[in-house]
Amino acid sequence: MAVINFGSINIDHVYQVDHFVQPGETLASSHYQQLLGGKGANQSIALARAGSDVWHVGKVNQVDASFKQTMIRENINCKHVSCTDTASGHAIIQVTPSGENAIVLFGGANHELSSKDIMQALDAAKSTDWVLTQNETSAIADVIQQAKEKGLKVAFNPAPMTESVKHLPLDCVDLLIVNEVEAEEISGHAQLDKIEEYFRHNLPQTEVIITLGKAGVRMLKKEKTIDVPAFSVTAVDTTAAGDTFIGYFLSAYSNHTEAKTALVRACAASALAVTKAGAAQSIPSKEEVNRFVAKQQ
Repeated sequence: MAVINFGSINIDHVYQVDHFVQPGETLASSHYQQLLGGKGANQSIALARAGSDVWHVGKVNQVDASFKQTMIRENINCKHVSCTDTASGHAIIQVTPSGENAIVLFGGANHELSSKDIMQALDAAKSTDWVLTQNETSAIADVIQQAKEKGLKVAFNPAPMTESVKHLPLDCVDLLIVNEVEAEEISGHAQLDKIEEYFRHNLPQTEVIITLGKAGVRMLKKEKTIDVPAFSVTAVDTTAAGDTFIGYFLSAYSNHTEAKTALVRACAASALAVTKAGAAQSIPSKEEVNRFVAKQQ
């Protein structure tokens, strides 16, 4: 059983700052790093560290091929990660002392994913495999539709949220994972009970996970509502916390772990991630998550 992730590969330029830069302001950074990032790559790394068989599908500029090798060293199958002449996707990330972040994103090579790439990647997929995608690449509708045509389960994380998400075939999605802002923009409602009512009425066949930050997470699963509180930790950097949650949840859930148990494990992994600086390097190992969960019991 594998998770086939059609996802972005970004080069993250991370700046530590006292506060987010304001219009007209020039702000000095106390520290700079260039790291592997992108929601797609982060979620693949989280899946792999959680113990899943994960295949990544994406594109990166030839000069950044070393980042593909980084993913391979994480035990991610990168057979369908190809190099191109187009500039790699990248992000400019500001991180404050409180751990909050602000991000400017450039899509680049991530937007060259084609219907042909999708067909090739799904050619050998098994009926037990899952497909995962986010909103940082091209051809998202094709990914969802081709996966459903092959009878595969589809998980979709519509981040970063754009108006185009509302026009995607969301009724073909088996698992929709959103934060509060994304849930509000899709549903048109600000109150959680109204958001839940919208998803149950408009996407009755789709399981929905709504991450609620420090308030934890809510999952809408058929007629049930499952709430799991967040773990209390001291945040250093929230970058990739959501990606860590998604990778760990899907790793457990796709291997038939009961939903609440998978949610608890994902919340634990996400809590550990925010205690470290950076994106991919903050994602904990399976052993770290095991120890953390054991201490909470």
